[in-house]
Amino acid sequence: MPSNDVRILAQAAVPTVAVGAIAAVVSGVVAGGKGAIGAVVGTVIVIAFMGIGLYVLQRTAKSLPQLFQAMGLMLYAAQLLLLFVFMAAFKNTTLFNPRAFAVTLVVATLAWIAAQTRAHMKAKILYVEPDSAASATSSKSEKSEKSGHSS
Repeated sequence: MPSNDVRILAQAAVPTVAVGAIAAVVSGVVAGGKGAIGAVVGTVIVIAFMGIGLYVLQRTAKSLPQLFQAMGLMLYAAQLLLLFVFMAAFKNTTLFNPRAFAVTLVVATLAWIAAQTRAHMKAKILYVEPDSAASATSSKSEKSEKSGHSS
């Protein structure tokens, strides 16, 4: 992953981990140990899904830029659907508190999306690769020199 991608991943994951830690403490106080476990599981699931989604989206942007927007919309819809499936699947579990799990899943997802949006807005991502612009300029000057014109 290039440094911009890693920076955006870190800027989205760190606030999500912080929100998950706060949710674990609050859930632990409100619902006991099972509440804290539910909050931790919810946070881990959000970070895994959203992190993998960001990775896939960045790979798509580099290899198939024409599909970037459509892939982003499809990816977010799929992620939210999978998170909903996880909430429904663990609705009646006894491993952890399902309410703490569900609330943390929603809050951590919103934190990730807000942090990722902020990271993308603050990132200084070049629209044109500097190497390709320099090579295009040098090839134009070579063509004009061969034809007898000077720039």
